[in-house]
Amino acid sequence: MKKTILTYILAIFAVFAAQAQNPVHKVVVQLNTSDTLVWHGALKNISNLQIALGANTQIELVAHGSGIGILIDGKTTQKAQITALAAAGVLFKACENTIRERKIDRATILTQAGTVPSGVAEVVLKQEAGWAYLKY
Repeated sequence: MKKTILTYILAIFAVFAAQAQNPVHKVVVQLNTSDTLVWHGALKNISNLQIALGANTQIELVAHGSGIGILIDGKTTQKAQITALAAAGVLFKACENTIRERKIDRATILTQAGTVPSGVAEVVLKQEAGWAYLKY
């Protein structure tokens, strides 16, 4: 009985030690510019983050305001990079407030992107949950 309890305790410590060695990194990226050079730079930095921080990295790009164009088919200059990053686990979110206010046809939003009710609220919620924050 004592051996069983000791084995469980050691297993728990091993799990915590493994998590400490492989921390989960969470990064929310806010994008609200129509500057296509900034779009390119933001996605390059996201790619670099994945390489530098490894597989335990969660990244979400939130596009709102002028930045919504990065997620609109026919307007984005970054479709191939978005496709590759989404396949690697990066989440892309379009602001529903911006979609509604700018009367954007939802069918034009890239299939790799989901939506959030409010882009700025999504950023705040992620920060409150401890996510690191980058703004473009």
